[in-house]
Amino acid sequence: MIDNLTIDRIFAAANIVEVVSDFVTLKRKGANYQACCPFHNEKTPSFVVSPAKGLFKCFGCGKGGNAVTFVMAHENMSYVEALKYVGKKYGIQIEERELTEEELRRNDDRESMMVVSSYAADYFHGQLLETDMGRSVGLGYLRQRGIGDLALEKFQLGYCPDGGDTFTRAALGAGYKEEFLASTGLTVVRENGGYYDRFSGRVIFPIHSISGRVVAFGGRTLRTDKNIAKYLNSPESEIYHKSSVLYGLFQAKKAITHEDCAILVEGYTDVISMSQAGIENVVASSGTSLTEGQIALLARFTRNITVIYDGDSAGVKASLRGIDMILSAGLNVRVVPLPADEDPDSFARSHNATELRDHIRSHEEDFLSFKTRTLLADSGDDPIKKGTVIADIVQSISVIPDPIMRSLFTQSCARMLEVDQQVLVNEVARRRISHSGDREAVDFVRRQQRQAKPQPETPLLGPSDGGSSIEELEKEIVKYLILYGAKDFDYKEGKSIISLNVAQIILDELENNGLRLVNPAYDAILRLYAARRAEEGGVDQRMFVEHADPQVSNAAVDIITSDDNYPISNLWKRHGKVVELESDRLSIDVPRLVLLYKSKAIERITKELKARLGGEELPEEQELEIMRQITLLNKEKAALAKKLFRIVL
Repeated sequence: MIDNLTIDRIFAAANIVEVVSDFVTLKRKGANYQACCPFHNEKTPSFVVSPAKGLFKCFGCGKGGNAVTFVMAHENMSYVEALKYVGKKYGIQIEERELTEEELRRNDDRESMMVVSSYAADYFHGQLLETDMGRSVGLGYLRQRGIGDLALEKFQLGYCPDGGDTFTRAALGAGYKEEFLASTGLTVVRENGGYYDRFSGRVIFPIHSISGRVVAFGGRTLRTDKNIAKYLNSPESEIYHKSSVLYGLFQAKKAITHEDCAILVEGYTDVISMSQAGIENVVASSGTSLTEGQIALLARFTRNITVIYDGDSAGVKASLRGIDMILSAGLNVRVVPLPADEDPDSFARSHNATELRDHIRSHEEDFLSFKTRTLLADSGDDPIKKGTVIADIVQSISVIPDPIMRSLFTQSCARMLEVDQQVLVNEVARRRISHSGDREAVDFVRRQQRQAKPQPETPLLGPSDGGSSIEELEKEIVKYLILYGAKDFDYKEGKSIISLNVAQIILDELENNGLRLVNPAYDAILRLYAARRAEEGGVDQRMFVEHADPQVSNAAVDIITSDDNYPISNLWKRHGKVVELESDRLSIDVPRLVLLYKSKAIERITKELKARLGGEELPEEQELEIMRQITLLNKEKAALAKKLFRIVL
């Protein structure tokens, strides 16, 4: 761990203009700097860097933060990695906590395995280009596949001599230990004490980590013996976990970010050929089933995935497997079918970049439409097969976390399947209940099961306030804490005037009513504020902006920077009655905000209780208790409404 003193030194030294300028060309505009946002495509600059506040903010895509979080987002680094990067830039030595002997040994072993892998990659690459056997056998095969010099260097391709233990003897002679040659899987130790090279006689495809270090290898045999595996990969090790690595991601990550899309193919040569043809945002699952770890890795760079597989029937079916996991991660998935007897490698070698892009644009379709159309074609007029198709499609829709996207896909697939949309809606909801216990789906099904007529609800407050959502109110609460939490104001209670503190009012009211904010980032800010308020030094905005959790940091930055552009809150401004600055209206807005939020919370709880009454049959005693709670909540909401109407806007 990096100690807090060092972290404070890094943040104190970091000049956000200097850090951002390492990656983006900034132009001065008044007190700030502007540029086109590096996180999304735009023609008009909306990316602003404030040297005074030490923050950046894009008012187009919403991304914001400090110098460290900028490096995290732009370079896809972890918090610690970004701290080290910024610290190194300013000559700050990073002092981490003392590791145990076991931790030190494991770190040393991992580093030794990395060094051995790096040596092996250089050795194999040299054998390919500098030896007669490598050039005639290995390089000859790669040339036959149309792979040129630039691709050879970019992907560091190589060749392992077909001599049994040639590589191992060379590595041992260079001073590398048998222990690490074996633990990386490069060398297999025979029971009699001898060795043999795992990749002997194979063309080598080094597999890189996201930071560019070689962690494993894939080897392609050049023999025609069908008893020998065509491709062989390194075994799992301390430095290589195949479920968390994608081939080509290191080379493709900048293109993926720029294109805001990752193209997913199956094999090494698919990636290389497409990259060589000019399509660089390509990665491969290396012939293995897609894993959650690999999907999470892609999600760091883009929310859009395009899957391209072989054009034969097996390739089409392969494109259907595992994609539900991508959908469940909230990513957008499109599928591009290739002509029969083509794969991404052969198709890329016979087309240029323009033709490839045109084919992708004209043939890609969303995964669910593709899946529905493909499965329907196989089912024909058989009602049993069609029922199976519907169940399969329902399963895919049900894993999509976003309710709007689920609804849109349900409408589209209902039309394609020629079934009643409501039937599909009900089945999706039931599937979500059985698999995930989705609260929204539970409430939906219970509403469908209600027999009684819905009871009219008491209107929430006044018409101008009823449109304020929980999300809006929570953002206002956190904004008042961060910007005005330390301020006091005079409040008229009857004939008396009392002095109140903004933070005290907000924290005490929420705590006394047992309320927590629904938004996790806002709730984290609230809890941190409450914890630090009583400590020496009090609360500083930096503790939120420099928070290790990017969501918390981004939420704080969004609130602080929005104050520059919207000095009067949108929540109050849209009612058309606000003319003063917020700081001059604390005595009105803070109590009103707390009352609004409490009323919304009561409304939400009341709806949940009514849903229970309208759902499955309950024991009479339990129904009476729920009805009593609803009555008490309605009285409390009415009392809050009276208080609100007494506050003059």
